[in-house]
Amino acid sequence: MGANNGKQCESEGKGSSSISSDVSSSTEHTASKSHKNVATSEDSDLSMRTPSPALILNPNPPQTVPNGRESSLGETVALIHPPPSTRSKSTKPPHTSLIDVLPDTILLHVFSYLSTPHLCCCARVCRRWYNLSWDPRLWSTIRLNGELLNADRALKVLTHRLCQDTPNVCLTLETVVASGCRRLSDRGLRVIARCCPELRCLEVSGCYNVSNDAVFDVVSKCPNLEHLDVSGCPKVTCISLTEEESVQHTPLHGQQIGLRYLNMTDCVSLEDKGLKTIAFHCPRLTHLYLRRCIRLTDESLRQLALHCTALRELSLSDCHLVGDFGLREVARLEGRLRYLSVAHCMRITDVGLRYVARYCPRLRYLNARGCEGLTDQGLSYLARNCPRLRSIDAGRCPLVSDAGLEVLASCCKTLRRLSLRGCESLTGRGLMALAEGCPELQLLNVQECDVPPEALRLVRQHCRRCVIEHTIPAFY
Repeated sequence: MGANNGKQCESEGKGSSSISSDVSSSTEHTASKSHKNVATSEDSDLSMRTPSPALILNPNPPQTVPNGRESSLGETVALIHPPPSTRSKSTKPPHTSLIDVLPDTILLHVFSYLSTPHLCCCARVCRRWYNLSWDPRLWSTIRLNGELLNADRALKVLTHRLCQDTPNVCLTLETVVASGCRRLSDRGLRVIARCCPELRCLEVSGCYNVSNDAVFDVVSKCPNLEHLDVSGCPKVTCISLTEEESVQHTPLHGQQIGLRYLNMTDCVSLEDKGLKTIAFHCPRLTHLYLRRCIRLTDESLRQLALHCTALRELSLSDCHLVGDFGLREVARLEGRLRYLSVAHCMRITDVGLRYVARYCPRLRYLNARGCEGLTDQGLSYLARNCPRLRSIDAGRCPLVSDAGLEVLASCCKTLRRLSLRGCESLTGRGLMALAEGCPELQLLNVQECDVPPEALRLVRQHCRRCVIEHTIPAFY
C-alpha cells in the first residue's frame, strides 16, 4: 500500500511542485523506487503556498522480502502536494457521480466523522474536496496514532496548513490527541504551543520522549488548556509556570494554570516536590489521576488538599507509600470529593477510611481493592456516613464478611456496582441481604468467592438488571 501511494504521488507530481517525504522510522529499508522526488530539506516543504498533507498509516505490519530487506507496506508516510489541478476539457461529457450531487453542507457533515489521516486523503481527490477538507470547522481536533508515525513532522505540516489564513496562529484547533505516538518529542509539542493559543485539550499518553520543558511551553502559551493527559510519560515530573520545579511562586504576575483534568498515571518519576508544585500552580483541578506514581507519600497529599480545594475525583491506586495520614489529608476536601481510588495501597486501614467517611458524605465511588486492612467495621462506618455510594470495589479484602454487607445493604439503597472478588469470608447471608436491600444493583463480582448458588439466584431474582460475575459452575 505504501509503495502504491508513492507511485501515485509521483504521477501527480509531474509538472508541479509536489513533494513526498518519508517520515517512517525505518527509511533505510524502503525500496529505492519510493524515494524518487524526495525532498531532503524540511524548509522546502513549508515554502509551498498551499501544502496539503496526507498522513497515511498502513495497518499492515512490515513484510520481509526475499533479499532480506523489509518492504514499505508497514511504513507511515506523509505526502505534501498542492491542491489537485483542474482537468483539461474533454470532448466527452463529464461523468457525474452520486456523491458529486451532494451539497457542500452534506459533504462537510460526512467529513466531520473522518479521522485526521483520512481527511487529509480526501484533500487529494479533487479541487472541491480539497477546499472542503480544509474547512476550518473540520479542524477543531487533530488525532494522530501509530508508533511509526513521525508525529513531530505531522504536527509541523498540519499546523502550517491550518495557519495559512491566520499567519503563525491557528485559532480553530482546540484538541490534539497523539496518544501512543512514541516518536513524538518536545519539538512537536513546541509547535503546538507556538501555533495553537486556543488549545483546550492535549493527550500525549505513552509518549515517553516528552519532558518537562515541552509541558512548560504548552501550559504557559496555551492559557485555555483545561485537559492534559501525560500518562506514561516518565520524563514528566512537574506541571508549572516556572521552568524550575523547586520554585513555587509564579513569575507571570500571579497567573495560574487553568487545568481541570490532569492524568499523570505511570509518571514514575513524580515525587512529593513535583506534586506540591502542581498543587500550587493548578488550584482549579477537579480530576487528578496519580495511579502508580510510586514515589508519592502522605506529605504531598497535604499540599494537594490545601491548594486544590475543588477536587472531585482523585486516584492514588498503587501508590504504596500512601497511608492513613494521607487519607486524613484527602478528607479535608470534604463534600466536594465524589470519586476516590486507593486500590492496593497496603498502608490504608479502617482508620483512614473513617476520616473519608466522616468528612466526605457525598462520595459516590470508592475503590479499595487490595487494602487488606479494610474490615467490616470500616465498611459499615463508610456505608452509614456515605449513603449515596453508587460503586464500591472491596475485592481482595479478606476481612470483609457478611456483617459488613448487611450494613451496606441497609444503608446504601442506590448501590449499583459492587466487587467482592477474592473475599474469602463471604457466605450466602450477606448476598441475600444485598438482594433485598439493593434492588438497583447492576453489577456484582463474586469471582473466587465460595458462595452458594441459591444466594446468587436470589440476587438475580430481585435485581433483574444485575450482571453477576462468578466462578461457580453450579450457577447458570
